[in-house]
Amino acid sequence: MSAIEELQSAVASIAERVGPSIVGIGRGTRGSGIVFAPGKVLTNAHNLRGDEVTVTFADGRRVLGSVAAFDGDGDLAVIDVETGNAAALEWGDGDALAVGTPVFGAGASHGGGTRVTFGLVSAVAREFRGPGGRRIDGSVEHTAPLAPGSSGGGLFGADGRLVGLNTNRIGEGFYLALPATAGLRARVDALARGESPKRARLGVAVAPSHVARRMRRSVGLPERDGVLVRGVEDGSLADAAGIEAGDLIVEVGGRPITDADDLFAALGALEPPFELKLVRGADDRTVMVGAAAGRTPGDA
Repeated sequence: MSAIEELQSAVASIAERVGPSIVGIGRGTRGSGIVFAPGKVLTNAHNLRGDEVTVTFADGRRVLGSVAAFDGDGDLAVIDVETGNAAALEWGDGDALAVGTPVFGAGASHGGGTRVTFGLVSAVAREFRGPGGRRIDGSVEHTAPLAPGSSGGGLFGADGRLVGLNTNRIGEGFYLALPATAGLRARVDALARGESPKRARLGVAVAPSHVARRMRRSVGLPERDGVLVRGVEDGSLADAAGIEAGDLIVEVGGRPITDADDLFAALGALEPPFELKLVRGADDRTVMVGAAAGRTPGDA
């Protein structure tokens, strides 16, 4: 059998095995999704437009589902829907993906059915911005061609097991997927239980670090790495802690802060109360950010 015939056979095998479990998300197939458990579909959060969503199965069946939970910062969502005879896909080892690994991309097509393509892993440990603007680390770059509406579909190994969730297109011919690691599976299982992640919300508007350095330099203050507070929400954690506009946040919970991504990451890993170090003018200060304002999902 020639190499072309072997590839043809592999694509056909993957399509037969996983095709029934790849679904379209939204009317007009705004995105794709995968059946990962009975009655549960995983997709990207950016494919959703409300608490209810139309799910189209490969056999043409359309069912109205409801969002069980979502993680906007991680671009993940789980939908409760009657999956019928669509089997749950087998989870593979996303940690084993390396440059050169052959992979198969699968997404829903606008006319119904499943589109399957072949490519190679071209890079690992990539990052991209989620729908809320936060950085998402650890994605895998690959070359399996994906048409519009394929985000939220699966990335599969040669054995037909799920190794990633296609999420983002970059440039011409390159695509990013969240690897199907044990960590991702734990997050997905939590969403399936209806547990949307909640992160500490400080309640500040911030300026980029280069703006902070320029402003400090313009008033004769020494340059410092950090995030400049442009405004503070009334009644927020920051307000209760005495943080003011013009403060430079330099450390949160023992983690140094050099940009907004550092701040988001620190807040995502902490529960109040925690210490926050800032610079006000030329003075270093430490404030305690307490739990009085509670925890809500959202930005910094």
